[in-house]
Amino acid sequence: MDAARSRYPMNSPFLSPRLAALALGFHLGLASAFGHSAVEPAPRTDKGWVDRQAAFNATVASVGSKAQLIFIGDSITQGWEGEGKEVWAKHYAHRNAINLGIGGDRTQHVLWRLDNGNLAGLKPKAAVVMIGTNNSNGEDNTPEQIVDGVRAIVAKLRSKLPETRILLVAIFPRSENFSVQRGKLAQINQALRRVADDQSVFWADFGHKFLNDDGTMPRELMPDYLHLSKKGYQIWAESIEAQLAKMLGDAPVQAGVAPANDVSGEWVLTIPGPDDQPVDIPMTLKQDGDRLTGRIVRGREAGKFLEVADGKVQGNTLTWTMRRERTDGSTMVYSMSGRLVDGKIDGKSETTMDGNPISRAWTARRK
Repeated sequence: MDAARSRYPMNSPFLSPRLAALALGFHLGLASAFGHSAVEPAPRTDKGWVDRQAAFNATVASVGSKAQLIFIGDSITQGWEGEGKEVWAKHYAHRNAINLGIGGDRTQHVLWRLDNGNLAGLKPKAAVVMIGTNNSNGEDNTPEQIVDGVRAIVAKLRSKLPETRILLVAIFPRSENFSVQRGKLAQINQALRRVADDQSVFWADFGHKFLNDDGTMPRELMPDYLHLSKKGYQIWAESIEAQLAKMLGDAPVQAGVAPANDVSGEWVLTIPGPDDQPVDIPMTLKQDGDRLTGRIVRGREAGKFLEVADGKVQGNTLTWTMRRERTDGSTMVYSMSGRLVDGKIDGKSETTMDGNPISRAWTARRK
């Protein structure tokens, strides 16, 4: 089996998608015969997992071929929606990226998901894969078994998405100090490096960036010595950006600079108040192609918002409307327009109050 795998690795460009699928089936069949859990596709039954899996399937069904990029993994990947959300907005929102990470997943759970809706209708240019740390707990799986599990995921992606390039990310180090488990992950990464062929599968290993010179792990990057902080996600994004942009065929996102055509994220809008003094108002925007949605805190009223409606993005120009119900039963409609220049929005708000037109200039900066 090892000799055959060495001669014809499952990600080999010489294997057609059909042969890759046959090779995968052969590989999994042999593994299953030996009770190899890391390559036996299996779902989980906890409600959180079932609900998130269903949400993934709904998302990919609605997005379809628009998604240029997908991320596949466990809680560290899911964390792009938490500590990593601002970094995601800057690096991946304009690429119509989809996060397919679920906390607690192991290789066998990802294998099941890939066969049960997570890839339906998708044709991304690239897939970022980082999985396996949960298989490394205790005696759950050996390093060899975990390598087989990750290889099986790569092979399945090659079979189901033959035009998609895969960026396989080395499993991040974990634990504050040197440990048996960290050593286990290092051995796994050494073998996984062999999976890349630099044609359809590429390799990225930057785990050393999460460690101090003495080998300890700083809490500012991994507060629990496993999951990333915002700064940790920034390291991840910047470490793969040049490689990923080349795979996608687009311009790299520059460190500290938001893409010129993307406004997704948290903003602070500054506009003159009733006394003409500037007022800072939190604003959230989300761009999906040329469609813009979001909401703005309603003045100083905590917990109340004005929703962005009819939002459009044309180049660097943004337009939308907002409706505000007044206590006298009337409705004020605000027409908002702005232009994104050098990461800042300069805009104008127009409305009518008691029959009188009102126009105010405003600006917005990223939070």
